[in-house]
Amino acid sequence: MLDDGTYDAVVIDADDSDPSGRTRIELAIASGEHRGAVVTVTASAEDIVRRDPLDLLGLPATITVAGGHPTVTIDD
Repeated sequence: MLDDGTYDAVVIDADDSDPSGRTRIELAIASGEHRGAVVTVTASAEDIVRRDPLDLLGLPATITVAGGHPTVTIDD
C-alpha cells in the first residue's frame, strides 16, 4: 500500500460490475518513487460511479492517501 500523501496517476482499467454499485479502478502511478506501480481502488464517489467505465480509461487522476485510506479524484 502507498504511504500517506498525494500521487499523480492514470486510470488503466475500470469495472462497474460490483453489486454494491461501486466502481473498481486500477491506476498506474505516474511520478515519484512509486512510478509504474499499479493500485486498485474501489470507489463510491458519485462523480466516478455515474460514469461509464470505458470513459475513465486513460484519464489523469490524483490518489490521496490519509491514514492509510486512499481516495481518488479524476482530473478531467
